[in-house]
Amino acid sequence: MRTDPLTTVRNLGILAHVDAGKTTVTERILYTTGTTHKRGEVHDGTTVTDFDPQERDRGITIFAAAVSCAWAGHRINLIDTPGHVDFADEVERSLRVLDGAVAVFDAVAGVEPQSESVWRQADRHGVPRIAFVNKMDRAGADLDTAVASIRERLHPVPLVVQLPIGTEDGFTGVVDLPRMRALVWADGADGAEEGPVPEALREEAARRRRLLEEAVAERHPAALEEFCDRETLTAATLTDALRDLTRTGDGVVVLCGSAYRNRGVEPLLDAVVAYLPSPLDVPAVRGTHDGTEQERPADPAAPMAALAFKVNATPTGRLTYLRVYSGTIEKGDTVWDAGTRRGERVGRILRVRADRHDPLERAVAGDIVAVVGLKSARAGSTLCAPGAPLLLEPPGVPEPVVHVAVEARRATDTDRLASALARLTEEDPSLAVRTDPETGQTVLSGMGELHLEVAVERVRREHGLEVAVGRPGVAYRETVGEGVTGFVHRHVKQDGGAGQFAHVVLDVEPWERDTGGDGFVFRSTVVGGRVPQEYVRAVEAGCRDALAEGPLGGHPVTGLRVTLTDGQTHVKDSSDTAFRTAGRFGLRDALRASEMVLLEPVVEVTVTVPEDGLGGVLGDLAARRGRVTGSDTRGGAAVVTATVPLAELFGYATRLRSRTQGRGTFTARPTGYAPAPAATAAR
Repeated sequence: MRTDPLTTVRNLGILAHVDAGKTTVTERILYTTGTTHKRGEVHDGTTVTDFDPQERDRGITIFAAAVSCAWAGHRINLIDTPGHVDFADEVERSLRVLDGAVAVFDAVAGVEPQSESVWRQADRHGVPRIAFVNKMDRAGADLDTAVASIRERLHPVPLVVQLPIGTEDGFTGVVDLPRMRALVWADGADGAEEGPVPEALREEAARRRRLLEEAVAERHPAALEEFCDRETLTAATLTDALRDLTRTGDGVVVLCGSAYRNRGVEPLLDAVVAYLPSPLDVPAVRGTHDGTEQERPADPAAPMAALAFKVNATPTGRLTYLRVYSGTIEKGDTVWDAGTRRGERVGRILRVRADRHDPLERAVAGDIVAVVGLKSARAGSTLCAPGAPLLLEPPGVPEPVVHVAVEARRATDTDRLASALARLTEEDPSLAVRTDPETGQTVLSGMGELHLEVAVERVRREHGLEVAVGRPGVAYRETVGEGVTGFVHRHVKQDGGAGQFAHVVLDVEPWERDTGGDGFVFRSTVVGGRVPQEYVRAVEAGCRDALAEGPLGGHPVTGLRVTLTDGQTHVKDSSDTAFRTAGRFGLRDALRASEMVLLEPVVEVTVTVPEDGLGGVLGDLAARRGRVTGSDTRGGAAVVTATVPLAELFGYATRLRSRTQGRGTFTARPTGYAPAPAATAAR
């Protein structure tokens, strides 16, 4: 019986908190699979996936990088994602096109803040995962403690399939519990030596194997049946059950190792092949055409459908990264962009290895490739067969929370700066550029201070522009603290021709303030046809227009419910335009009459400092209007969690380093909006 080639494809991402070792894991995978012949190191700036100069300078992953390799007869398309919260949109767009993921955790720190964030992102996309507890050779490394933090903070069912051999610097290998064998890596050796379980670990290995069998049997019917009959599980049954539990999300297989020392990588690759799904194992992609929902199977013979998830706009052309969900794309084909409703010609198809590419004649369902020649496709665009249009749901784009004013130091470079910023926003949808209507300044908005630093540095390096940058600011919002009832607005305009008449009565009240002030709800309680339905829709559109600028400082308005309770029409002068205008100016005036509240973005900050520096750090957080929500001791260091307004965090990294002699670190993740003090509104 012939096997479908798609069963040997794995599309997966590497997810983790910054510094947990994602890029090192990726490098060792490439080395172990023979894709590279030298081990790349983050600290040396020699990694394959961190190829951008800024990534090498900063020692972090900034841009999601795709690589492709082969293991045990399987094609593995792998994306190394950023771990810093400012680049969460890169993770979001990657997860949208992946079938599985490897979540990497630090064996000392366990689950860290950004680990939690990317785990939740994967939950939203329904991406099956396996966990790899890295850095088992570090002082203080403990697999059981790391697994406990996974269970407590992420709430999966961890299914630990390995037992470490040795601790900390003496970590030399693992016991493979499903097969009850030892895998040991000698210093300097590339591969593992397989042997029997060491005598000293046999009892513990048997105990853990039993716990694994019980946990699997409890959740898998076929395994339970065999366990009841034989009181044990064969390696084959255990492997099949672990695969099923991983793909349904009912369990998470946990492995361990030290990527830096090249220990544990081969079993990780075996687990990727054994447990994570192929394109055939995930549900068929769903899209819409003319308002009807359709499915496209992962079949090279089906009509083509692909999603663009990343664009690199280089001086020599555009690279568009695609996940092909169904059908086949060949070099020279014309494809249909379902969003812009225009055809595009595929010039070349490339198999990607970070910044290096191998030409392909075609790409089929299940492939992740880059194509050259598309002029208008953006991240989130659907490309499909011209004769079988389909629109896939694009990845969501987060709202920017930080902004800076940028301008060219030389007036002659203004047009070049505009072009450079346009290219940046084309590549990164989470960046936004606008012109301030009051000052005329160009404002660049993004997801954090580091995000904007990286963007401005790219303008300087890649385009050779000298750029002046203003002080960072944050994206405030306004909401209703106490609304108004029965607010009357009458719009009458008479200028010689047909007039305009609209009379509306509005109630304005807060809505979902407790969840951060998100959203806008409009409803109508008008009875007796006093305002026809088409005019009600026009009033709603006008109200939405009014949300763009609030009365406190011109910030967007959110977190309110508007009810149209009454109105009047004129037999000749009423129109959609008149009622839309009445809705806009009526709500604007109603907001001025309401008690408004300024909202500021807040973040959860996790600060890790030596215990002797804790007092100074707590005092500094209090001075920044921080509210401490938790404190813990981990590996001899104090870990403090606090909620802090984003505006107070600018320059915090430098201040923290100076207070702790360079030993303190912090991470931050957005948690929404909160009311700002009255003094802030006056800024």
